[in-house]
Amino acid sequence: MNSLENLYDIAIVGSGPASFSASIYASRYRLKNIIFGRQMGGTISDTHKVCNYPGVSDISGLELATRMYEQTKEQGAEISLESVKDIKKENNIFKLITDADKEYYSKTVIIATGTKRNKLALPREELFLGKGLSYCATCDGMFYKDKVVAVIGGSNAATMAASMLSDIAKQVYIIYRGTELRGEPAWIEVVETKENITVLFETLVIGLEGTDRLERVKLSKAYKNSSYLDVDGVFVEIGSEPNIVLPMKLGLELDERQYIKVEKDQSTNIEGIWAAGDCTTASNDFRQVVTAVAEGAIAANSIYVYLREHSIQSH
Repeated sequence: MNSLENLYDIAIVGSGPASFSASIYASRYRLKNIIFGRQMGGTISDTHKVCNYPGVSDISGLELATRMYEQTKEQGAEISLESVKDIKKENNIFKLITDADKEYYSKTVIIATGTKRNKLALPREELFLGKGLSYCATCDGMFYKDKVVAVIGGSNAATMAASMLSDIAKQVYIIYRGTELRGEPAWIEVVETKENITVLFETLVIGLEGTDRLERVKLSKAYKNSSYLDVDGVFVEIGSEPNIVLPMKLGLELDERQYIKVEKDQSTNIEGIWAAGDCTTASNDFRQVVTAVAEGAIAANSIYVYLREHSIQSH
């Protein structure tokens, strides 16, 4: 391994807020680091508004992610628009293999792969994707100006999406299996004050129908004496789950919901691997931008201490 010419101190897998934070701290510790990810900013890039990040009262998720990305670059990090498909530990050095079949080597690794959106698991769901069905209101909302849309879900993501869409669409329906909306009261209040938002409680979408594109949804509970609701678009906001392909390959310890178990220093059960952000069991499962950046900073600090204690010279 001594022949390795481009050995990193930290390889950060994922490109969301936790990754940016970890990289910024790593760079300030003068640790040579690289970030891997296809979507700079991760899922925060798809968020309509972030109103609870300290120091920034109202900002789009994309703009916040862009600022983090630019600061990360300014601090000296390398950023690769590749996804890591495999990681192998060889002689205490980690070899990362990307989807471009390139190999990178690092002394330590931070897994910050975040979460992926849950799907409805209904027939024809893939067929209607991009043809009336979307998992990103921020990305596709403007296509539905003065039209009728539905948001499936009842948590923060759903209420935020409905609020944004109500400024664009003629009518917005929230279809939710629960008896009351969940999440931050501020977003629920916005929904309740919008005249063009209607909430259908205790209702599931059990079918997607249309010819060339989505035209209506089938409901588990009749609305206005009909089991069908005519819509121009549907936005799915029913939560997310951790990306577990790499953690499982590595043998990282997961909890019963498949989140990576970490200690208070963000370390995992495998020496040399830390984890940060929404994919972990840390931060009381709160999973906010502010907790993700905190976990990333802690992971970078822990690695800095680890490398010093083990007399592994940084670049």
